[in-house]
Amino acid sequence: MTAPVLLSGFADEAANEKQAVQQYSAFAAVGLKYYSIRFVDAGEGIKNVMQLSEPEIQHLVKMQGDYGLKVSSIGSPIGKVKLLDVDDGTSNKYVPFDQYLREDVEIACERAIAFGAKLIRGFAFYHPKGTDPHEHVNQVSDQLGQIADACEKHGLTFGLEVEANLVGQTGDLLKAIADQVNHPAMLTIFDAANIVTQGFTADETYAQYLAMKPSLGWLHIKDYHDPSPTGRIEHVDEASLSNFVPADVGDSGHEAILRDLKDFLPDLESRMAARGADGVFLDLEPHVKGGGQFGGFSGPDGFGVALRGLCRVLDYVGIQYDLRSFADIKS
Repeated sequence: MTAPVLLSGFADEAANEKQAVQQYSAFAAVGLKYYSIRFVDAGEGIKNVMQLSEPEIQHLVKMQGDYGLKVSSIGSPIGKVKLLDVDDGTSNKYVPFDQYLREDVEIACERAIAFGAKLIRGFAFYHPKGTDPHEHVNQVSDQLGQIADACEKHGLTFGLEVEANLVGQTGDLLKAIADQVNHPAMLTIFDAANIVTQGFTADETYAQYLAMKPSLGWLHIKDYHDPSPTGRIEHVDEASLSNFVPADVGDSGHEAILRDLKDFLPDLESRMAARGADGVFLDLEPHVKGGGQFGGFSGPDGFGVALRGLCRVLDYVGIQYDLRSFADIKS
């Protein structure tokens, strides 16, 4: 029998000031058992998980246990740097890859180990603005292969998220990258809204999901509704995106995607079990009060609305999911 999907989310989205107690309280209250850690105030100001001090990490690990939470993935920004040292008019930074691999990637692995996570979220590098991303697949695949090697040494899995403006901006491109990397420690992360914001229709978004299935690891859940669609967008102005919505009311067609996922779950469960993960994660990243290049915000109220929207779609297509029960709080 197929196990329930595991619901998780980026906890910083549910906290007005990003404080750890806000994040953990909100997630425990809505019934979640897992969270992805990205930005958090653990007592020394708001930091990305990559910048946390050792005392902050120890404090958070104790706190998450007190609130009955486990980390599903490290929400790292790995791969959100320039592929080439080229001035293309963007503010994206460039770091020589050898240094990046030795420093940033290793820190992400250390954070996963510290928080007891098996999964690290990352990206496929920014190609120079105005160039064809297909031209850069070979270099990106080589670098991601090395990142996968680093993760494998620690028993971890790198999840490559589909997102606008990066080389891996579509399901088709992620398929090409995953086929070339061909490494068990690199899987892909589907995010329907990140496709729709580029001007794709629901049918086209579904096709991008299908392209990713052979390499799929888990899904991020958010949706988007553009009241005035203009067709395909070559470069997305992420700062201007303001129409994120819950999964039951957007343009992505989550019903069709999740209906297909239901039949695919046994295979995906086996794939994730082989990587040491607790199961198949659906990771909420709703952005319902705004989103940008490195994060988004929903508030505790918006996060609750987004979670209930996802649960409605899951109920409709017949996918079981696991939330806290009375038995959980009594144990």
